[in-house]
Amino acid sequence: MLSSRDDDDRCFRGRLVCVLLLLQMMSTCCFVTVNGDNEQEKKFYIVYLGDSPVLKDSIVDSHINILSDVVGSELAAKDSIVHSYVNNFNAFAAKLSPDEAKQLESSAGVVSVFPNQQRKLHTTKTWDFLGFPQNVKRKAKLESNLVVGLIDTGITPGSESFNDKGFGPPPAKWKGSCGPYANFSCNNKIVGGRYFKLDKESDELDDLSPLDVQGHGTHTSSTVLGNVVNGANLLGLGKGAARGAVPAARVAMYKVCWASSGCQDMDLLAAFDAAIEDGVDVISISIGGNSENYFKDPIAIGAFHAMKKGIITVASAGNEGPDLASVVNHAPWILTVAASGIDREYRSKVTLGNGKSFYGIGINAVSPKRKMYPLISGADAGYNKSVDPSESSEYCSDDTLDPKKVKGKVVLCELQSWGVDSVVAKAGGTGTLLESSLNPDTAQIFMASGTVINETLTKMVKNYIKSTRSPSAVIYKTQEMKVKAPFVASFSSRGPNSGSRRLLKPDITAPGIDILAAFTPLRSISGIEGDTKHSKFNIMSGTSMSCPHVAGVAAYVKSFHPAWSPSAIKSAILTTATHMRPDVNAELAYGAGQVNPKQAVHPGLIYDMNQLPYIQFLCQERYKDDGIRIIVGSKSVNCSELPPPSGHDALNYPTMQVTMKTTDKKPVSAVFKRTVTNVGPAKSVYNATIVSPKEVDITVKPMSLVFTKRFQKISFTVTVKGKRVAPDQELLSGSLTWKSNIHSVRSPILLFTSDYF
Repeated sequence: MLSSRDDDDRCFRGRLVCVLLLLQMMSTCCFVTVNGDNEQEKKFYIVYLGDSPVLKDSIVDSHINILSDVVGSELAAKDSIVHSYVNNFNAFAAKLSPDEAKQLESSAGVVSVFPNQQRKLHTTKTWDFLGFPQNVKRKAKLESNLVVGLIDTGITPGSESFNDKGFGPPPAKWKGSCGPYANFSCNNKIVGGRYFKLDKESDELDDLSPLDVQGHGTHTSSTVLGNVVNGANLLGLGKGAARGAVPAARVAMYKVCWASSGCQDMDLLAAFDAAIEDGVDVISISIGGNSENYFKDPIAIGAFHAMKKGIITVASAGNEGPDLASVVNHAPWILTVAASGIDREYRSKVTLGNGKSFYGIGINAVSPKRKMYPLISGADAGYNKSVDPSESSEYCSDDTLDPKKVKGKVVLCELQSWGVDSVVAKAGGTGTLLESSLNPDTAQIFMASGTVINETLTKMVKNYIKSTRSPSAVIYKTQEMKVKAPFVASFSSRGPNSGSRRLLKPDITAPGIDILAAFTPLRSISGIEGDTKHSKFNIMSGTSMSCPHVAGVAAYVKSFHPAWSPSAIKSAILTTATHMRPDVNAELAYGAGQVNPKQAVHPGLIYDMNQLPYIQFLCQERYKDDGIRIIVGSKSVNCSELPPPSGHDALNYPTMQVTMKTTDKKPVSAVFKRTVTNVGPAKSVYNATIVSPKEVDITVKPMSLVFTKRFQKISFTVTVKGKRVAPDQELLSGSLTWKSNIHSVRSPILLFTSDYF
């Protein structure tokens, strides 16, 4: 290059002078490089060479040698390289032209070459995705007085998420206890720890203390109220600041789930009983089992008694989606949470020997050491049939794969159970392509190299294997990719509510796919036998993960409004939810929409109710007087003497639902009576905005609500009329929104035909 301003000036005096200078200096003039590339096009690339070799002293020299073959000299290579990665993996960063990068990628020993990109710092994502930043307005003192009870698998006291640095003593109201236990102790963050195993059967898998050996309870607890922990990640993925919704709040753990025996009803009830007595403010329970009879459901029973004491129970909707009528924990006094996805997904690139590439879903921390590996179908990798029939080898089940056929190869397996990557690895395989149509939006953690692909991609891979004598493939390390969101998780349980045709469930949705949160060191990240990887944080999916998001929001709302009832808090969360498009997802999957934490604190209006509407609801659902008396705790309950519901349902619920059977011949006709309480500005006017589905007429009287003071109550009537919903029109969606100049209070109105009842 010309090395001074004088040379630059001379270059531009004329073509002849410039040419003479070029010949004289045997260099470039102003913008032309030796290899013909424009120097301004050069940018930083990362050249990845796989795992770090045992002998690390020669890594830098090997980088120079590899690059010098491309750029022409050792000196040019040294000038191009800006950093060598020598500790945990083998790679270097260099300034290259696109052609040089492409040439390097085809060099022997190079796994991949990719451009260096500028990325923004961000958190573990979900709270920011919900518009709930770390610096959101808080009532710190009131938040610190809250205790959230988790009914789960236990908790990890040593986790940074539950460090009590800066915390004062537990609130004076707290009556909970903690041990003593040999291996578990509470602090000013974890203020309660109890376990319940009433069968008293011991097992080496269990730890008879609140200590978490499974990871589930640690994960859910930190999602609700974990401290801010910077640099949280799983194997470098999801890196950012982990935090709960209410990091100043306290946690009480009630351990009821055991590795040996699961979660038993009697233990669940004991936990509810203790939590209510201890004085928790919110209960979060990511456990469920379908029971249409609320009187035979320990969670419904426990939550009802919690509601009576002013404690809101938030519960998971279940993981049996996308089947209809699969939602659980659907009692009206429970806040039932579905699961949705955020705008981040974990994918692994797969390249076949024919050059075709595609992406699978899953978390795979293994980087390939070669450009390609032999590829075989599990169906072709079983033992000789004359020795051991291989009908199940296509599923890569235990002891079905012949190591002689599998060693050093990528194996295509059909999903029968998770963990087949460990079977492939045990047989000597280098990677697993796992076919599954189950939970295509959920990233499973692979112990060895692996990823999940759908049926279409599997068919393509099988055709490729048949088309060549030497099929090959490579699975790359997982990367984060941006996707459109929110969307309802495929596994999230759907309505209609099998407990009542009058009640829309689930109530709401929240992030539940690939959630990064605290984890136990006592279990490997995959939970697969033979996995030796452990992490302080882990990525998990399920309505178990969405539930604590909403429990955290409920605690956040309560920190601003300590006197609000459970139904008031639920109303605030539901009516401020972000609506999800019905042409993409249905209310049977997401209820009122996606939770909106900041808006929930200031809902404007609330649909509040005491115990009486719940009693009327039970009467309407034909529960017997004796049973209602027992659960209510009143000898005076007599359904025949109670005033009948004034409308389609007995509840002052924030959502409305009309359900018909396919045998119904009558037109749609339903009247809903509702009452709202003004919790916004004293003088407020709300006007009704109605969205009616086709061939259905929805009217509201009055159309305007005029408030003159805070906490004033006004009642209104919603009438739904129209033609019968045909079987092929299973779901029709409408809404009522009360709008002031400040607030928007939305209630979905759902009509559908169903024979699930």
